Amino acid sequence: MKVSVDSGVCEGHGQCMVVDYDLFPLDDDGLSAVGTDRPVPEGEEDVAQAGVDACPVRALTLHP
Repeated sequence: MKVSVDSGVCEGHGQCMVVDYDLFPLDDDGLSAVGTDRPVPEGEEDVAQAGVDACPVRALTLHP
């Protein structure tokens, strides 16, 4: 499983980072630094889903 951010949609609310900073880091501007196709560590799928769900603008996506 992988997580990606649509950097054109991210507004820097940081709610994903609150869920898990290691999986959802922010850049120096406070925007998501997830990039595209960041691997989700095995066993962290529920945490990844919680981070994606926490985004108020739906900038994050989980995919196989």
